[in-house]
Parts: sequence; C-alpha cells; structure tokens
Amino acid sequence: MKTILIVDDQPGIRLLLDEVFSLEGFHTVTAGNGREALQKAGEARPDMVLLDMKMPGMDGIEILKRLKKEQQDLRVMMMTAYGEMDLIEESITCGAVRYFTKPFDVFEVRDAVKSLLED
Repeated sequence: MKTILIVDDQPGIRLLLDEVFSLEGFHTVTAGNGREALQKAGEARPDMVLLDMKMPGMDGIEILKRLKKEQQDLRVMMMTAYGEMDLIEESITCGAVRYFTKPFDVFEVRDAVKSLLED
C-alpha cells in the first residue's frame, strides 16, 4: 500500500485530501506544519507528499529541501494559493514533480497522484 503525506496548515484541506486518498486505497498521514511534516515523513517514509507552499514557520520550499535531502526519490507535489511563479519555479528546481493552485479540482489532484505513483 502506497503512503501519502498531506501537509497543509488548513485543517479542511488536510481532511478533504485525507478522505479522498483513503477512499482510493492509499495509506494517508497528515501534518499541519513543517516540523510535524518532517517528523512524520521520517516515521512513515511516504511514497508521495502533497505539500502546501505557504505555512507559518517553515515554508514549503524549506520542507521540500529537507525532505529531498533525506529521501531523494520522494515525489512531492506543491499546493499554493498564490500564483507566485518564482516560488513555483524554485520548488520545481528543488525537486517538486508538479504543483496545483488553490482552489484546486480534487479529482485532478487525485488523478495526478495516481498517475505519478503508477510509474
């Protein structure tokens, strides 16, 4: 069973994505901030991370860098409510495989994750 780590400071988004991916048969782990995300990633060794770009404390770029340092082949998809192309480009440079702008189509995110994890 593939594991997906969902990292977002908004509880509603975590809950929505948790439900969608649990129903699809994935094991899901959620985190509400960077420190929690790094801890849970170390414990769960996820196959995929859905990572919010802007969070209080540690931002998504810093979390992405730390995750990729520990697990180079980890697939990370960024989520952002901000269309800031410089941050999106930086996340791709740092190893993110894709990004979604909020509000996103949950079915599009689901299909992208499933496609990436089938490789």
